[in-house]
Formats: sequence, structure tokens, C-alpha cells
Amino acid sequence: MAERLPARAVVTALADEATFDELPAPVRKSPPDGPLAWPGYDAARARAAARTGEEESVVCGTARVGGTRAVLIAFEFGFLGGSLGERTGDRLEAAHAYARERRLPVVPLVATGGSRMQEGMRALAQLQRVARQSALTRQAGLAQVAVLRDPTTGGGWATLGAGADVVLALPGAQVGFAGSRVRPADADPAAYTAQAQVAAGAADAVVTPAELRATLARWLRLLTCPSTTPAPPPEPLGETAVLPATGWDAVRRARSPLRPRAAAYLDAYFADRVAISGDRCGGTDPDGMLCGFGTHDGRTVAYAAQTGTATRPAGYRTAARLIRLADRLGIPVLTLVDTPGAANDAEAERQGAGAAIADLFGAVASARTPLTTLVIGEGGSGGALALAAPGNTWATPDSYFSVIAPELAAAILKRPPREVEATADQLRIRPQDLVELGVIRGTVGP
Repeated sequence: MAERLPARAVVTALADEATFDELPAPVRKSPPDGPLAWPGYDAARARAAARTGEEESVVCGTARVGGTRAVLIAFEFGFLGGSLGERTGDRLEAAHAYARERRLPVVPLVATGGSRMQEGMRALAQLQRVARQSALTRQAGLAQVAVLRDPTTGGGWATLGAGADVVLALPGAQVGFAGSRVRPADADPAAYTAQAQVAAGAADAVVTPAELRATLARWLRLLTCPSTTPAPPPEPLGETAVLPATGWDAVRRARSPLRPRAAAYLDAYFADRVAISGDRCGGTDPDGMLCGFGTHDGRTVAYAAQTGTATRPAGYRTAARLIRLADRLGIPVLTLVDTPGAANDAEAERQGAGAAIADLFGAVASARTPLTTLVIGEGGSGGALALAAPGNTWATPDSYFSVIAPELAAAILKRPPREVEATADQLRIRPQDLVELGVIRGTVGP
């Protein structure tokens, strides 16, 4: 179990010194013992206030984190388990409204057991209210970065937590829709942890308390720097700038195990970068797709990069999530194409490969923020094209882009294996062929 710090201690640990300014709390007149006249509710609230020094289960205010001003929403778990009631909803609504008025990102520091039973359905209805405020903040083009503390369960997880753009979690935190007292008796407790949520693609990273302030500051800085200028394509990292002589030469060079892969390109392109992880649908593809935000020449650029392996459905969905987030925040996107094609095994089909690729095509097609693509290796069919920017795709000299792999094209055309190399020539898959065909804008390098 993670350490359960009071709300103000958490704020103090994250905010720049002397920058926290608490927002005024809305005033609500409630009937004795709340909307349900729950016996002893007023007394329970009074004891919670005396014990914690707080009047409600959330503390809301503005502060600078690493120099970036944001609205912080810190839950006080010691106040009735950090539960959400009507007055909690009042504060959350006011905090989001303030953020939109001042164009500030929102940081929920979540530690809650869910909705407050003593207020019944009036408490549960606050989830709709909170979800609407989060949606309005999202529509306003403002980032939301959640920090999951211990515990983060129930409606707090299903709205402020899981609904954020970026979700960070403290190690050892209990995270899940079902709290410990309501889940099945035989449920695996490991499934209700921060680590399990990251593995399932529902959260982006587990961050230690010592690293949290710097990590949060980096995220807020990157997500609050919009730009309308397209990202320039990276310079090639291959050993030679000579274009391939034949189609098969292009294939051979793109498949070389010595060719630089996505990680090398990202390291060379960005001064610093942070990753998002997961498709928010139960999946991750860490070996096939790298996504996140970084700093290039002093400005933020988002990236989605294939790694040279067959991309799985979760990878396409994560890339679509990345592009939609960057589009909403006005951040340009760089994509790196490098895959022999989409994963085509039975499990990939069961995971919705076609729907995931269609979703990425849609995200790219509808993006208003500028997209730039560099083909750095294999461009295998629609599984590669889904990540390519229409009208702004470039290629390195050691890459190719094809409607299908030459071997498969020969097989479909019922040609013998000896004709694979000739088929590669006929497909016109070399970078210079792609330029001539008008498929890409040009090649990078000398």
C-alpha cells in the first residue's frame, strides 16, 4: 500500500514554493444530515473536519509546477474516504470552470473510495457532473494530467482518473473501479494495482514519489506549448545516403538488422521526451509502437513511431489516441513508419486489427494539427500507410513503401520465388520511385 499523505502535503510536495493559491469554495446550504437525512451524517462530517482540518474531501487551487501554472485538485482521503458528495461536486465544477476561464491545465491528485453513501443517488449523480466538466475542459483544448494515489477506486477512478489525457500512478496504489470491500472474494488483488492498470493500457506510467514532481512538471510544460508549424522530418541516420539501385536493394537495406530503428531516431530528434502507454481498451504494444511528446528545437512535438516489427491493434489505437490528443492541444505530430505490416495472426484479428487500423486512418484524416511522416525502414501496406501523413510524407534512402511485400505479391500473382526480385522492381517501391509517383514529398539527406 502506498503512503497516504494528506491533500495539502501532496500539494506542497508538487507545487513550486509559495505558489499555491486555494480557490474559494462554493457555498451550499444542505438540510440537516444531508439530502437523505442520514442519521449522524452531520456529526460524521464534523469529526472528519476536526481530524483533517478540511471542510470537504477535495482541496482545489492554482499553483506552478516546474514553472507551469495549473489547477490542482487534491483529494483528502482522511475526509470520509475522499468520497464524492454534492459539495465535492461543487468544488470540482468550480475548479474546472476556473481552469477554462484562465486557460490552465487541470491536475487531479486522486485518492478516493468513490461516491458518498450518506448522500445516496445525489452523490452518485456527481459523477455525471464531473464527467461533463472534464469534457468541457477537454473541448476547450486544455490538458488534464491525473495522478493516482492510494486508493483510486469507484467513480473517482472512472471520471477524474481514467478520463484524464495522461494518467500517472504512484507505486503500490490500489487502482480499480471496484474497491477492496465490494470486489469478488476470489478476485486477484494484483489486478487492482497501479502496475496492473499500466500493463492493461489504462494508465501511462508508474512514477515514484521522488520522481513525481519533475515528471509532472515535464508533462505540463510539454502539453501547454501549442504550435502551428509542422515538425521538420528528421535527418537520416543510415550509413549511406545513396539511393537504392533496385527495388530488391531497397528491401534488403530496409530489412538490414544494422539499420537505425525508431528509438535511435527519437533520441537524435528530441532533447527530451516522455511516453504515453496504452490504448485505454485493455491493450499495449510497447514492442511495436512508441508514442509520446518531446522537445525539438525548443517546442513540443508529439510522436508515434513504429519499431520495425508487425504493429498490433493496441499499437494502432495508442497512436490514434496520441494524434487526437495532440490535435486537441494544437501540437504538431511526427510519425515514423517502419513495419513489415500489421500483425495478422488470429489473436490480432480477435483484438480488432481492422477496426484499430480504421480508427488510426480516421484520426490522421481528421487531424487539424500539422502531421509529418518519415519512412525510416519498411513501409508494409496499409499497416504502414495508416500512420502516414497525406501530402507530407518523406523517406530515408534505406527505406521502401509497398502495396504489399514483394514475396507476397509474387505469391498472389502465382510467380515462382526466383521472380521476387523482379517483382520488387515492378512494384516501384524505392524512395525515388515514390517521389516520381507522387506518393511522398521527397527523400531526406543530401
